[in-house]
Amino acid sequence: MAEPSKVAASALRAFIEKTFTTVGMSADDAAAMADVFLWANLRGVDSHGVARVPRYVELFASGEANLNAEIRVDRPRPGVAFVSADHAPGPVALSKGMQCAIDIAREQGVGWVQVKETVHAGALGYYTELAANQGMIGLGFLAGMPNMAYPGARGAAVATSPFAVTVPAGDRAPFSLDMATAMIALGKINQYKMKGLQLPPASAVTADGTPTTDPAEAKMPLPLGGIKGAGMSLGFELLTSVLAGVPIVAPFHGEGNKRHRQNAVLIAVDPAAFGDGAAYATAVAETLSAITGLTPLDEVAPVSVPGERGTRTAQARSDGGVPLPKGTWTALGEMAEKLGIELPERI
Repeated sequence: MAEPSKVAASALRAFIEKTFTTVGMSADDAAAMADVFLWANLRGVDSHGVARVPRYVELFASGEANLNAEIRVDRPRPGVAFVSADHAPGPVALSKGMQCAIDIAREQGVGWVQVKETVHAGALGYYTELAANQGMIGLGFLAGMPNMAYPGARGAAVATSPFAVTVPAGDRAPFSLDMATAMIALGKINQYKMKGLQLPPASAVTADGTPTTDPAEAKMPLPLGGIKGAGMSLGFELLTSVLAGVPIVAPFHGEGNKRHRQNAVLIAVDPAAFGDGAAYATAVAETLSAITGLTPLDEVAPVSVPGERGTRTAQARSDGGVPLPKGTWTALGEMAEKLGIELPERI
């Protein structure tokens, strides 16, 4: 397998911004896009990093994503807000949504924001970390187009809906869990294909439901834990799409509305509303240390908690560059040529 190209984080960020301003985004919106994609690449979530940029360009070209979206924020009650995204890209809509949740939490203790009709959110953990960076607990749920199997049913039934929670932990890296309800995310299937690797067993199926480890044949991931993952995905659809009055699953299986769209719930919680916020962060750190201090089964592999590996990877890639597999580099090159822009220099 060919060695991946490496690009400095600053150069990669500039390239992402240039891509989106070239297709017509405002500088502020392009910066929001770059923040989300680079965050994913730095933390090793390459399936949701710059590899996604060509797809976003396609979504703009097809009209599924709106370059000039008129995002509206409504606050019907003190602790609740709706962000009507008008098919704006997820990094723009959800960044606004989480900041809105944080602002509400400062007033009310908890802020619950429904983001309606956006387009692919990117890495959900980015938005929950926005809350943690301001001393808040951040939670996020996402619902999207059915692309995952459901136990006992044929074909795509529910979405690979992710869940994320980030909790500030004082002097430690925050607790940061960002997970899909599938055994493997669709973006990761594409990463396996680009790297020429086989998929983990029992993680995906072909279009007719046959289990496969060939990423070129895989069309649907399987739900995490069978009915557990499928049930979580369905629950997220009820909390996001249905609660906001913009259901996805029922129209998809009924009238057949196949336009790409996503809905999200973003929640910010101010620990100070429950007592001493600083003491809470210290107690979180102590709880995490209690786990990482356990005797490991393998002395070479210490016990870790969600968020630690991503933090270490981010530091390493900030210092030494972001690796981009050959398939990703080729796809970016083809896109850059069409747009008339330069690829970032390799290091």
